[in-house]
Amino acid sequence: MNTSSVPSCTAFAGKRLIASGGLLQVALKAQEVVERDKFAQVLIFDDVTSNLVEVDLRGRPEDLSRRIDEMESAGAQGDEAIAADGGVRKPGRPRLGVVAREVTLLPRHWEWLATQPGGASVAIRKLVEQARKANQGIDRVRIAQEAAYRFLLAMCGNEPGFEEANRALFAGNQERFAEVVEVWPSDLRDHAKRLASLAFVS
Repeated sequence: MNTSSVPSCTAFAGKRLIASGGLLQVALKAQEVVERDKFAQVLIFDDVTSNLVEVDLRGRPEDLSRRIDEMESAGAQGDEAIAADGGVRKPGRPRLGVVAREVTLLPRHWEWLATQPGGASVAIRKLVEQARKANQGIDRVRIAQEAAYRFLLAMCGNEPGFEEANRALFAGNQERFAEVVEVWPSDLRDHAKRLASLAFVS
């Protein structure tokens, strides 16, 4: 299995962190926990987005490894681009690195784009690049806030000061956030602070 393409994950059994690392490594540890305690509530989170990673933990370690291989293969096949003619382009670098998508604009927008050097496509690409550069910091904070919030919502909703911690997160108040979460179970607190720290970088 090519582990370089596997996202970094963190697994919790209840309020206890049980593993962090590549998906296969984390899933195998989660499988061990479930085998010891069939009532264990195990959740695996993507370390970047805090989205839940769904893994079937049943069977032998070899079965789990095979299923994760299949998940990776299916994910790669899902990265298909729609070609300009409406057909499906298989994974890989499209011709010239350009992928066609539908864009809906008002007539005045199309009129303006038609007057730009290189035409509409070139002008739109330039505008997108300018917006990406201008909003890099804002986007980074927003993505980090959303990731931290997903984890808080999934794991910390019953902890004291949950709502106050969220307010501090979105207000960019790192000191207040750290103060509120300090009384939480240590594994939840530390993971929440790690995720949130990226949202407090100006």
